Amino acid sequence: MVKTATFEALLADAVPDGNGGYTFTLEGKRYALKEKDEVRKIAEEQGYIIIY
Repeated sequence: MVKTATFEALLADAVPDGNGGYTFTLEGKRYALKEKDEVRKIAEEQGYIIIY
């Protein structure tokens, strides 16, 4: 199965955590991020093709 996501949609799913970082959920797994740009790496590790 091919999984795709737009970079903008991934960024929209990274919400501020109130401590200067972000919370990001992908496929039911929650991640704590320092920067929003980390969503790209996480999505690629889960097999997503990122569309810019």
